Amino acid sequence: MATINLPPGFPKVDHPQVGKKPRLPGTQPASLGALAKFTGSFTGTGLNTIFRPNSGPPPLGTSFPNPVSPIPPEISQRQRPLSKVANRGFGSQNDIFLNGVAYIQSVSDVANMETGERDGNPTGIHFETGLWMNIPATENVPVLGDSLVRMGSIPHGTTINAQCLAPTSSYQGPPQILPVSLKPFGEGNIDTKLDLESLNVSDPITPRIPQDLSKFITAGTITQDILDDPNTVLRNAIEGQNITQTVVFTVSTDPPSPEFGGGAANIAFLLGNPGAEVPNSNAFQMDATFWIETVEYSLMVPPFKSGQASMEISAPASPLGQPRPVFLVSPPYEITSPKTITVTSTQIHVNVDSVNASASARFGLELTGNEVGIGK
Repeated sequence: MATINLPPGFPKVDHPQVGKKPRLPGTQPASLGALAKFTGSFTGTGLNTIFRPNSGPPPLGTSFPNPVSPIPPEISQRQRPLSKVANRGFGSQNDIFLNGVAYIQSVSDVANMETGERDGNPTGIHFETGLWMNIPATENVPVLGDSLVRMGSIPHGTTINAQCLAPTSSYQGPPQILPVSLKPFGEGNIDTKLDLESLNVSDPITPRIPQDLSKFITAGTITQDILDDPNTVLRNAIEGQNITQTVVFTVSTDPPSPEFGGGAANIAFLLGNPGAEVPNSNAFQMDATFWIETVEYSLMVPPFKSGQASMEISAPASPLGQPRPVFLVSPPYEITSPKTITVTSTQIHVNVDSVNASASARFGLELTGNEVGIGK
């Protein structure tokens, strides 16, 4: 066993906190709070857009040999809980125990340039690993209520730490998703909004990819309403759904008071120089609003005999062809004729707004739980 010998006269400090704090039972996981709804696998579609700066003056600029399309991508997330993470307090601040879910998010472009539909061969455009953590309230250092944090790593060279106070209530019914704008801000002034012809859906020659959106207009996958307000995609996705409950929160790398902390960090290439005065794409802020919804469905269960294997039954099809949850049904008794039952699933809508020094991007998506088990 290792030992340490202190010199004669070494001052002794009576510090009852060191090594003597009560420990929570190791078998009890810390609370997930609102993040309990984030466990499992999710998949869905959404809208991805980005304004990219030229790398030279006109007429040279940047050529785009690889098409970049703003059609709804295919999104998937896989998340699992961590159970308990100890953070040690100092002095009079007690230890706290966090819990959270590790996630992997991948986004693929599924735009079909020939038809304007979202059934093209998937091309990866985003991959992200990270953690969602639920942080319990503290009454000393800091004085802060329960909070949430999203910590993510993006392959372009940006890491984010986005925080907010945890939601304390929910409301009945569907989410209230407000309009947002795709207009970029002017150089050096994020409060300005620029009118761009590339946001005119009917202009077939404006600088954008793809230039001619006529096939997408016909298919209904891109409309003027969507370019005016990309959250239209999210509102359209919930039309006709019976959403019984909604929880909403917004995490930010620059959260408003009383929350504090967080931030975004970038590699040297993105900063451009040590002061980020000539950035290539300095992502300095990210805000993301999450709507966690409980959706109610009616399922028709066919005849079932005791001992029969569980049945997988899909929710009714969405009018827009959105992914739908699949329920694992194990009736506790025999069913002699088709029977209608009511079940619920978790659905998540997200709007992500990132601000770059040389470009702005807005990213809206819908995630729908794809596997839900109902009890006996």
